[in-house]
Amino acid sequence: MKTSPSQQFKIDSSPSCDIIASCDQQVLDIAFGGDWILDARLPPLEPILTRLDAGNTIKKVTFSTTALGNWDSMLVTELIKIIDYASQKGVTVDKASLPASIQGLLTLVSAVPERVDAHRDQTQTSWSQALVVSTGKAVQHGKEMLIFVGEMIISTFATLRGQAHFRRQDLWLYIQECGPSALPIVTLISLLVGLILAFVGAVQLSLFGAQIYIANLVSLGMTREMGGLMTAIIMSGRTGAAYAAQIGTMHVNSEIDALKTMNLDPMAFLVLPRMLALIIIMPLLCLYADLMGIIGGGFVTVNFFDVSLTEYMDRTASAVKMKDFIIGFVKCSVFGILIALSGCMRGMQCGRSASAVGDAGTSAVVTAIVFIVVADSVMTIICNRLGI
Repeated sequence: MKTSPSQQFKIDSSPSCDIIASCDQQVLDIAFGGDWILDARLPPLEPILTRLDAGNTIKKVTFSTTALGNWDSMLVTELIKIIDYASQKGVTVDKASLPASIQGLLTLVSAVPERVDAHRDQTQTSWSQALVVSTGKAVQHGKEMLIFVGEMIISTFATLRGQAHFRRQDLWLYIQECGPSALPIVTLISLLVGLILAFVGAVQLSLFGAQIYIANLVSLGMTREMGGLMTAIIMSGRTGAAYAAQIGTMHVNSEIDALKTMNLDPMAFLVLPRMLALIIIMPLLCLYADLMGIIGGGFVTVNFFDVSLTEYMDRTASAVKMKDFIIGFVKCSVFGILIALSGCMRGMQCGRSASAVGDAGTSAVVTAIVFIVVADSVMTIICNRLGI
């Protein structure tokens, strides 16, 4: 049977969309008809791709959209498959007959090629290689931290000499944010910590009938350790993460680059006020946390054990000395510096995406807590060695 120069073959058809391919000499015209939407049963593309793969008979591909109805991304996806396969086979694709909106989407797709390293190779590394990589990252983080601390020290001296721009109104704003605004959560946690210390101490002290010494345990534990430590942990999760998110967002919006363009030091303009605010407010929060913890311990001791309120207050006054408060204040001031450094450092190191801001906040909290625990351990050992 003879065949005409123009051969037509219809490739499957769904109730809403179909493809009709017409082959005329070396030109393959693909006509789209119906509604190419998400719920449609799409016809297969294999016959067209097979036709393109049939030797060198096809040199050019054109499209016809006269019978095309509604369409969405499904049509664009199928077009991309045809165009990519034709390009692999060296077949020219003429997109001039497509609607302008579809041509714009195809242009966007081709304008951003897939990165070569977009797909990670699943390779197994030995423990020695993992150790080397982890050590390299730790060294790099250490260098970045030293650079940040050095820049902070330089900015501090420049501010003291009046050579850096420092906004005092920002300092009072940050004091308000990390001070009075933090009182509710500090109150709750400190009361609960005092309750826990009282119950834990009472379990053993009640065996010897020495419930009166619960006051000593709670008052010394809160003033020397738990008051400052719990306040620092609360502030690292509340204020440190906020600092990292604020500065990270400014980095994403290129606000820090704008400050540098205006010859303003970001360290003095952004970091120093936040650090001073925490250094000033942390000892006050520590004193408040000590008071709330002692009140919480007194509530348990007076209501659940045979100890009067007067006896509890007398034992607390005799157990706690001024040096205990001073040690707690010094620790909290150091914790404030570490929280501000961790939050601001992670914010300045933030990438330029929304996920990077979230990672910066998480990293700031983790870094601050690690620094706080290490610093508290070191200062406790020093106080023990000095006999204070």
